Amino acid sequence: MLTLYVPILILAALSAVFAVFSLVAGHLAGPRRWNRAKLQAYESGIEPTPQPRGGGRFPVKYYITAMLFIVFDIEIIFLYPWAVAFDKLGLFGLVEMVTFIVTVLVAYAYVWRRGGLEWD
Repeated sequence: MLTLYVPILILAALSAVFAVFSLVAGHLAGPRRWNRAKLQAYESGIEPTPQPRGGGRFPVKYYITAMLFIVFDIEIIFLYPWAVAFDKLGLFGLVEMVTFIVTVLVAYAYVWRRGGLEWD
């Protein structure tokens, strides 16, 4: 029974080795001396404007866009296995997926009506 977990443990060990190797290589290959010019923020030749205390406020639209991306990403994640095993699931699988898609479309219509997809 434990032999089923050996590939997962090997993958976890390889991931840990890669993470440690990346950190050590970055430390060894990185710059050694820092000065004030290297520590300053620089973006496209424009001097950055000072940030207010507390980091300032982001518009809510950024968060809504991120949540929409996650919702539609999850929808794709659920649709792919269903499409692969469509013939084995039968009518029950079809009804469940139609229910899921209708739920997502209702959320999509709500966001569309509220103006969440406008990019001005």
